[in-house]
Amino acid sequence: MYGLHRGKLTEKLFWKEMDLKEFDATVISVEGNEIILDRTAFYATGGGQPNDTGILQGGFGEIKVTDVMKREEDIVHLVEDPKGINTGEKIHGLIDWDRRSKHMRYHSAIHVMDGIVTRKHGDQGLLRGGQIYEDRARIDVDMQDFSRELVEKIIEECNEFIMEGHKVFQKDISREEALKMENLARTEPGRQLINSLDTVRLIVIEDLDEQADGGTHVSNTKEIGKLVLNRIQSKGKRNKRIEFTLENP
Repeated sequence: MYGLHRGKLTEKLFWKEMDLKEFDATVISVEGNEIILDRTAFYATGGGQPNDTGILQGGFGEIKVTDVMKREEDIVHLVEDPKGINTGEKIHGLIDWDRRSKHMRYHSAIHVMDGIVTRKHGDQGLLRGGQIYEDRARIDVDMQDFSRELVEKIIEECNEFIMEGHKVFQKDISREEALKMENLARTEPGRQLINSLDTVRLIVIEDLDEQADGGTHVSNTKEIGKLVLNRIQSKGKRNKRIEFTLENP
């Protein structure tokens, strides 16, 4: 049962090593098709970024991981067939890297766009959220003077910045430091989350942006590729949606 392993929570390897493709771990809980490991590189759905998929290998053979979710401080791996896997078993995990790398590129692209809008167009509007898919991403913006011409200008500015090749990395700071930083969390849930944490994880895009974030990202903006505007939708008087795709770098 899940309550049996309180105190030994999942170590989130994807936070420190975002390019980690495989890892070793120990099974600490099995219930039905839900498996919890002592450590994992599998990303659980959250913050607009979808979950990873992949494989767990061991003496039991191979198990397909079809979904990954958070449960308090644990990461739960949903598998097709647990195949008799037991608590205490050693496993080797393999991430579906093609899927993950697409998510990373789109997530970093959203952060670049957020940084460009905040820095260059903050008087006109702000990003309010986004969603990542394997083949596209969307962002919602609160903008009064919204036009296709302005969106195309923002996309162009993003692509210029991306091609300059800026480092992208994570760092941890204390809650006290985070609360002193203006505009670190740009949504109300994000601000509430910072108040509940002792340590806050930041994603830094060199020369552009720092914000609290729990997702995975590329290590250099050049890995993102080129943003291509797909469509624009109106979701209200000020709430507009921008959908874009990425060309391969």
